[in-house]
Amino acid sequence: MNTIVGEKIKNLRKSKNLSQEEVAELIHVSQSTYARMENGSSNSWAGYIIPLCELYGIQPEELLKSDNIVIHNNNTSCKYSGAYVINNLSDKLIEQYEKRIAEKDAFIEYLQKTIEQLRK
Repeated sequence: MNTIVGEKIKNLRKSKNLSQEEVAELIHVSQSTYARMENGSSNSWAGYIIPLCELYGIQPEELLKSDNIVIHNNNTSCKYSGAYVINNLSDKLIEQYEKRIAEKDAFIEYLQKTIEQLRK
């Protein structure tokens, strides 16, 4: 969990063009403490989850999910580009695609049989 959260807060910090020192100051920790949060060697991020989420404009559950946060920067002149959680493809979505592919294959087979019968 420390590694997942660390990677997320590192990406979020970079999306806001902030240094580790700046973020550390904003959440009232030392730079070395913040660096340990980012590199996953400390679980002290848990005590600062609310200030981190407020700083980055995300909900705590978004920080804790094991999926990726992708940063979209629509306006490079804007200091805060916004962070959006993009969920990995869910099992349900994959299942739906596999079902559609199976239906397509069955329909192609049906059409091929129909063509063969018409040629006779």
